[in-house]
Amino acid sequence: MKYKMEWNYKLKGNQKILFSSDFLEGETAIQAGEELEKSGKAIDITFYDEIGTSWNLKEMKKLLTEIEDDPHDLLVYFDGGFQKETNKAGLGAVIFFRQGKKKYRVRANQLIGEMDTNNEAEYAALYFALSILEEMDVRNLPCEFRGDSAVVLKQLEGEWPCYEEVLNRWLDRIEAKLRQLGLEPKYSPINRNENKEADKLASQALEGKEIFGRTQLL
Repeated sequence: MKYKMEWNYKLKGNQKILFSSDFLEGETAIQAGEELEKSGKAIDITFYDEIGTSWNLKEMKKLLTEIEDDPHDLLVYFDGGFQKETNKAGLGAVIFFRQGKKKYRVRANQLIGEMDTNNEAEYAALYFALSILEEMDVRNLPCEFRGDSAVVLKQLEGEWPCYEEVLNRWLDRIEAKLRQLGLEPKYSPINRNENKEADKLASQALEGKEIFGRTQLL
């Protein structure tokens, strides 16, 4: 999670000028807030997260202590592979996140049946990733989703219409799960070369290889 700061700078004659920062890592934002407060020139220091929730400096310090052990800074790659002969789909998800000062990666896949198209497999893969986030107890955070299916991501954003009843049901399920978890999604289309890890996991699921692993990154 990153945070933006806003504060008023005091001029002579009680005039004030409003300043704001870029989005910063939590610890950096607190350090900057403390130094501004010590200067005696900054008042009304307020911190905002990417969703728009606000805190003062004291509340911000308490917040970072409380969430230190919770997953945050979420980045999700997903991919679905469809096997037309069997109507089965392999779902792959790679989730990067921070917990405290450490970085982690979760890799997981799943094989499911009764799929009709590759687009449906892509929707199922995203829903599979959301199910993992739910198991991780991720709540009320921004989350970026990256996939190589522009159709799925543009439909989720509402930029492209979805006329297929089956896909609309997946859209409804995904949007309901996002609301339930309180996630603020950002959808980023990428090319297949950038999605190799999730693609490989989806292919391995179709081969009958079940994978789930969590790794701490250097």
